[in-house]
Amino acid sequence: MEQVEWRNPKGIQYKPNTVIKRTKFKFGMHRPWTAEFREENAPGVHHPKIFVEPIKKWSFFRGDRVEVLVGKDKGKQGIVKQVIQERNWVTVEGLNCVLEKMGERKNFPGVYLQVEKPLLVTEQVALVDPSDLQATPFEWRFTEDGEEVRVSTRTGRIIPVPASAEETIDYKTKSTYKEQPKDTKADAVTEITFEPKLKTFEMDIMDKMNIKEDRIPPKYYWY
Repeated sequence: MEQVEWRNPKGIQYKPNTVIKRTKFKFGMHRPWTAEFREENAPGVHHPKIFVEPIKKWSFFRGDRVEVLVGKDKGKQGIVKQVIQERNWVTVEGLNCVLEKMGERKNFPGVYLQVEKPLLVTEQVALVDPSDLQATPFEWRFTEDGEEVRVSTRTGRIIPVPASAEETIDYKTKSTYKEQPKDTKADAVTEITFEPKLKTFEMDIMDKMNIKEDRIPPKYYWY
């Protein structure tokens, strides 16, 4: 997504290496690594600000079964196919679809494709309780082992996070990934090398070197 929005002209009268990077992007159905996203956010192209309701903790994942609450597919259930957290969107496989014409040229009429349109997680979809396959409100709770899970407030059953939520764009999961020779080892990544303490840098060094502070600071006054 990194994009230079403005760079100062060349010349001895200008301050060198003055670069302003773009910070505001329009997020839609296309992901930031695609050519369509770069085309929508081309240099010099700006869009009006889109206000998105903040969500404290994201709770919808790819592979979840949800129920559609609005539109022509109201009451139908499906599997979450794509998650776009920047807009509070999810797409549900085979639901909330429209026909879009693509590939039209001078000598080709084009074809119609069925495209899933996004749904707001705040008011247009609801999670489905796996125990009775009914839509339910939920909240995050901790188990006795300290694991944070989603729990249906209607039945008290746990709604597990699907395994497909861990898949990356190239369909890799943590359990199937094999360490490569140039990879940083998992033990080195999880090793705790810094413990925050209520000490200054000097106080920490003095403790490690067994230096005791026996000087008495003189009195001073503020006027």
